[in-house]
Amino acid sequence: MSDAFHVVVVGAGPAGLAAACRVAECGAKVALVDDNPQPGGQIWRGAASPTAPWIRKIEHRRVEWIAGARVFAAPSPGVLALETFQGNREIQYRNLILATGARELFLPFPGWTLPNVMGAGGLQALAKSGLAIAGKRVVVAGSGPLLLAVAKYLRDRDARVALIAEQAAHPSVVRFAVGLAGSPGKLAQAMRLRAGLVGLRYLTSCWPIAAEGRDQLESVTLRRAGRTWTEPCDYLACGFGLVPNLELASLLGCKLSGRGVAVDDFQQTSVPGIYSAGEATGIGGLDLAIAEGEIAGFAAADHLQLARSRFAARTTAQRFAASLDRAFALRPELKQLATPDTILCRCEDVPLGRVRECTSWREAKLHTRCGMGPCQGRVCGAAAEFLLGWRTDSVRPPIFPARIDSLR
Repeated sequence: MSDAFHVVVVGAGPAGLAAACRVAECGAKVALVDDNPQPGGQIWRGAASPTAPWIRKIEHRRVEWIAGARVFAAPSPGVLALETFQGNREIQYRNLILATGARELFLPFPGWTLPNVMGAGGLQALAKSGLAIAGKRVVVAGSGPLLLAVAKYLRDRDARVALIAEQAAHPSVVRFAVGLAGSPGKLAQAMRLRAGLVGLRYLTSCWPIAAEGRDQLESVTLRRAGRTWTEPCDYLACGFGLVPNLELASLLGCKLSGRGVAVDDFQQTSVPGIYSAGEATGIGGLDLAIAEGEIAGFAAADHLQLARSRFAARTTAQRFAASLDRAFALRPELKQLATPDTILCRCEDVPLGRVRECTSWREAKLHTRCGMGPCQGRVCGAAAEFLLGWRTDSVRPPIFPARIDSLR
């Protein structure tokens, strides 16, 4: 199957939804592609989420929603190859918007491969999909405001959340909270979130150093102010922030910056006709993703003046994103959590000690198979970048595991 669209948007999170909606408003034929069965993104799914109004908007406009579709290759200029629930499909585009979002950053520590140690957003997503969490003891750990949102979601579903362990220092978190006074909407959101967590321990300068259990997780050891202790738990929801999904942008030849995909004022990448918005251009949160998505949508539909009308909103959101980066920057102590025997590459069972013997990501792949498993380095690659300072920029099709008949 092959269809042609004026604009194709890849990713149905906040940025992608906003982009598709604005393209459709301009009268252009647009397709919205996502590998999930429902729009909204990894975090903001559900009827009560901030993306719900955008979902309702696209339902009443000329947007072709291609669900359960994963882009695995770009066989020729202006063409994307998809795997869908119904089979393979190719779609053609005049302009393309990459709103591919982000994934959680996992940092290795002893025991992190035990069953029931998972990403904070990952546990939330499983709970949304029906995982029975009521009565389960949960420790939420890592960094960033996402920890609060996850803890509240789990607590609202009767999980026994023991504590939130935030690695950022107390003064940094306080400065960030005080700064919310300049953003009434953000302040109100934070107050509602905090009200739902009354009585729950929120410990700054605290992080996990080991997970323990025989066949699955039974407890986690935490460190704070030089003291360590063990918390019994059934689940450890652990995430140290987010990293942008850049595989498709790299495959298409888009230039990358230190934060993500490099874009101009209209969110256009270094490749003419290809735009990018949201977390793929740098982690910035919901408001920035929506503003960038709107700009990209208007620009891709050739309505530059309408795109300019959202510049101010983007600038405001960028200031908030910068304060977020400063407040929750990862501390250097986290680089010392993993021992030489700690598994770095979970797919290929490669310990950190073997990887440290190499001098680059490419050498590690050649000599240890690190990053060569099913996830193609999406977990260990980001960890290696944080721990060892390596860039993991080698991308080739298929960018996701694909069926053999899809590659013929």
